[in-house]
Amino acid sequence: MESSTVSPRLANIRLHPIKALDPVQVKEARIGPGGGLEFDRAWALYSEDGQWVNGKRTAAVHLIRAAYAPDLSSVTLSVPDRRGIPTKTFEFPGGSADAAQWFSNYFEQPITVRHSLEGFPDDTEANGPTIISTASLDAAAAWFPGLTSSDMRLRFRTTLEIDGIPPFWEDQLFAADKNAPVRFRIGDVQFEGSNPCARCPVPPRNPQTGAEFPGFQKRFTELRRATLPSWSPQERFDHFYRMATNTRVAPAESNKLLRLNDPVVLL
Repeated sequence: MESSTVSPRLANIRLHPIKALDPVQVKEARIGPGGGLEFDRAWALYSEDGQWVNGKRTAAVHLIRAAYAPDLSSVTLSVPDRRGIPTKTFEFPGGSADAAQWFSNYFEQPITVRHSLEGFPDDTEANGPTIISTASLDAAAAWFPGLTSSDMRLRFRTTLEIDGIPPFWEDQLFAADKNAPVRFRIGDVQFEGSNPCARCPVPPRNPQTGAEFPGFQKRFTELRRATLPSWSPQERFDHFYRMATNTRVAPAESNKLLRLNDPVVLL
């Protein structure tokens, strides 16, 4: 698709300050020292075996609600309708040790909460912000009766959302050759597009309850394949349970701000 026919802009920034828990929508975000967004996935929960406690392994995380102060200086954790688990507010990101006790009580096992300025990305090679279009979320929601675009945001957990473009336009942000990154800019920040993001067992689940949407992954995969745009590099799809684009951000971009309505420009 010719870039001149669209006017991409940054329409939504969503941080997930605690990995696997609720997002928070912000008007601007700074690029952190690791290439991700500052405060995104800044805390991660670990069990005694050294593994992440997340939606892939532990469906009980879906029942936890995390609400953040406007300046992200604190987080209030609660479990609605769960007796014996008090609602409690913790300093963020400095209160990880205190929060670990709360999580240990909830999960009924020892939990460690680790804090990292670089964050805890799923993709350690392409660890920049994930990018999706509003139209892609709209299109995917239409595949599943009863689900909305807002539901899809919560299920797919991307950080940057682009508007002013057709569904799956973000597939242009990676190339057929995995060694040839696509360079683009959002506002003042330079990015390299890497690959289509492989999805996990989390999107089929209701983000509030953990209940499964029957046949979600199979239907998504079939319809993603059937609607793959002509500009999508099919060579990069070893399977079609992929949506959103993973990115890399060079260290030189650290501390730069992304703001809502920033233009997106292919370089």
